[in-house]
Amino acid sequence: MHPEGNAIVYCEGAFNTPNGKTAHGLVRFTRRYRILSVVDSRHAGEDAGMILDGKPNGIPVSASLTAAVETASRGAYPPTHFVVGIAPDGGRLSSAARADVVRAVEIGLNVDCGLHDFLSDDAAIRALAAEKGMTIRDIRKPPPRASLHFFSGSIESVEAFRIAVLGTDSAVGKRTTAWILVQAFEALGCRAELVGTGQTAWMQGARYTLVMDALVNDFVSGEIEHAVVRAWTETRPDVIVIEGQGSLMNPAYPGGFEILAAGRPDVVVLQHAPARRDYDGFPGYPIQPLSHQIQAIQILSGRPIAAVTLNHEDLPAETIPTVCAAICRDVGVPAYDVLRNGGTELAKRLMPFIRDRKLLKEVWTAPSYPFCPPI
Repeated sequence: MHPEGNAIVYCEGAFNTPNGKTAHGLVRFTRRYRILSVVDSRHAGEDAGMILDGKPNGIPVSASLTAAVETASRGAYPPTHFVVGIAPDGGRLSSAARADVVRAVEIGLNVDCGLHDFLSDDAAIRALAAEKGMTIRDIRKPPPRASLHFFSGSIESVEAFRIAVLGTDSAVGKRTTAWILVQAFEALGCRAELVGTGQTAWMQGARYTLVMDALVNDFVSGEIEHAVVRAWTETRPDVIVIEGQGSLMNPAYPGGFEILAAGRPDVVVLQHAPARRDYDGFPGYPIQPLSHQIQAIQILSGRPIAAVTLNHEDLPAETIPTVCAAICRDVGVPAYDVLRNGGTELAKRLMPFIRDRKLLKEVWTAPSYPFCPPI
């Protein structure tokens, strides 16, 4: 997939915070755009990759849209897209951000936005875009109901090994881990596809994507099933990795049950931030213990937790191996920091099950399960 265009990612006031997760995903990986810069005045002059992961990636952070356009004009790729990379609670756009959207259209940029505020419904912005010949895409806009799918049972025809990447909280790194796993499987010679379930996965270029929170509830399961079935029938992958949303017990963003029920994964990988005590954005709502969340997922799905993957926020680097060992000891499931170390070790652990599902059943039903030692 070749880039559709050259993008400036708008993340004013939110980069390197949970509300900047769309920008984070695009900075780390996207097939849809060539990322030129990120806009956040708090980090002007810094390298986006260094801020996020301590590894420079050559994507500069600019103080403003004007500065970003000026910087891009000196490079090889003129900007074509303004991508809204903030993901605030409730998906609403501030007046300041809306003014930057207007400025982007005025200077000749197409706008892609994944928020619940639909820019294409704003008469003034719509008229300005038409005048300038620019396109406004609201990624979270609900599709026509006539095009939606109801659950049919066709998921049973899918022979690919399915992995659901769920989380113990929202904005915890599920999508990033899902992409890392896809890339690790590909490096091992497996055909792998990501089924995206949110607007950022679409922006990153996932071929099979639905936006769960833009759907009427009756059709969520059907759309998950339809995306997985399409991925299987069109590309025949060995592995399908399904991106999770929210968490089962998050009070504001409950999610994951439909993925378990309709996507019918063979195993679950559970993303967890050990340093978090309360649900993201909701102090006073403590995250249920990891063991409790694992038990809930296994009861609902009847499937094993193959691994816990770590979000290492607020953890000193030298403590991460100890934290992983403690998770393995406490819940009997191996833990990996795939963002820091890559997904190869976890992908290799799962390869025997992909080749032989009977082995998965034998291990899952063995008296010694849960297990920690590598298979």
